[in-house]
Amino acid sequence: MNSLQLPKKFDAIIIGGGAAGISTAFWCDELGLDALLLEEKNELGGQLLWTYNAIKNHLGIEAENGRELCDIFLKQIKNHRFKLKLASEIDEIDLENKNIRLKNGEIYSAKFIVIATGVSRRKLKVAGEEKFKNKGIIESGKRDQKLINGKITAIIGGGDAAFENALILAATASEIFLIHRSEKFRARAEFIEKVIGNRKIKILTETRVQTIIGSERVEAVELVNSQTNEVQILPVNAILIRAGVEPNTDLFHGKIQLDKNGYIKVNQNCETNISKVFAVGDVANPLAPTVSSAVGTGATAAKIITTLLNR
Repeated sequence: MNSLQLPKKFDAIIIGGGAAGISTAFWCDELGLDALLLEEKNELGGQLLWTYNAIKNHLGIEAENGRELCDIFLKQIKNHRFKLKLASEIDEIDLENKNIRLKNGEIYSAKFIVIATGVSRRKLKVAGEEKFKNKGIIESGKRDQKLINGKITAIIGGGDAAFENALILAATASEIFLIHRSEKFRARAEFIEKVIGNRKIKILTETRVQTIIGSERVEAVELVNSQTNEVQILPVNAILIRAGVEPNTDLFHGKIQLDKNGYIKVNQNCETNISKVFAVGDVANPLAPTVSSAVGTGATAAKIITTLLNR
């Protein structure tokens, strides 16, 4: 990282402003650490901002949706002493030497780095996916239920989110097609049972979307059966993609140890294979991604950092 600019140094730099990053910054503040929280978007919240269903499983707090829970978190850090920089996209990072350069040229350095970049919804990466965003491809069953009133809707995925959204949208859609690439589902048994029992929902297994078709808006999907290679055009008016998530680790490929799916490997203290570099929240937790675990790992990292600094 070549620059004549001298970096400002912190005890800890936290990358990512979702639940895990907010928790880490909060606990750094609580423990008297000089911390910097970097968030590339214009507001804090991460996945909470696109969680539209009620959150009732975070112990001690219930919220109507993710944004409401985020507002509760932000109220608690209102008088924070850690430094916060929004709209801060990273241009280059040196994990070994703990240096970060932003796209705007600013350079920061730290004794410790905490990666809290979370996950993003997995895309299908097929023709038409970008073209028809918000033009038939909807964001949320809960939020967009009224938009698909009387429409034929395709839901792509086989986990809890796909099945739960199928049940939500079945209340207003004329017909639901739940399309999954495998014959096995990751969804909970109670969701599967309810979907199978709903006459409005038809399940298509071992089927992939090849193309999303339309002129101004979604009009159909081109499907292929993975066993027979049979191709069919299915007329639909709306699509909801719930094909899982993937970790936001593009910035760290080749720089830190990842698992086969791109998640950062950590030990029980949230430490990575690089000394003084931690990873918290969903980006390092493919098996139990919850708000509670994100908040908990953020606190763990801050506690361990404090212990190491005081040695």
